Amino acid sequence: MRFNRMLLSTTLVVVALVVQVTVLARLQLPGAVPDLLLLTVLGLAMVYGHVAGAFIGFGAGLLADLAPPADHAAGRYALVLCVIGYLAGLVRPENGQPLRSAAGPMLVVVAAAVGSTLLYAGVGALVGDTAARHVGLGGLLFTAAVYDLLLAPFTVPLIMWLARRSDNDPLAEGQGSTGSDVASGWLSSGTGLRIGAQRSGLRIKAARTRASRAGRIKGVKRL
Repeated sequence: MRFNRMLLSTTLVVVALVVQVTVLARLQLPGAVPDLLLLTVLGLAMVYGHVAGAFIGFGAGLLADLAPPADHAAGRYALVLCVIGYLAGLVRPENGQPLRSAAGPMLVVVAAAVGSTLLYAGVGALVGDTAARHVGLGGLLFTAAVYDLLLAPFTVPLIMWLARRSDNDPLAEGQGSTGSDVASGWLSSGTGLRIGAQRSGLRIKAARTRASRAGRIKGVKRL
């Protein structure tokens, strides 16, 4: 990843983790806890793609595993967010254009909330952690989806906007390659014909003007 991507991703992940631990985890809400870190990974992955999403998810999950008051094995949430970031990055359009509808990201949020909870509980079951059974997996899935869905409109669009803005920085290395390819494709497929027609029309008008002027000059000479 480029430097601006790494800087923005690190900053957003650290801020999300601090808010997650100091604010959201202390709300004492029934069921799950709103997962701001998951939403941050989703927003970045849907702009940067699946490879960057996997790296960002792994780093964010590893920080969450090591940050107090974590009470589970290190690497458990890193694996979960790595998989979620990779899958969310597959939603990113191949042409790099932003998503036109909010329905797609909202579906991604619900799927990620449910999938991350199931994957986290599954990994915990493999290592002998049965806390999800005692709390109630159904309640965790429902509350995780509801909380993340309520929090997503206030976070995911902002994160995606910041990611696109930093990615289009003119000082960034290799800036504009995707945008120029898309722009050239649009020009060649859509507006290129209109631009060519307008140019040919201007050339015809200019030729007619020169011919009419030449005719008037010759008429004056004949007189």
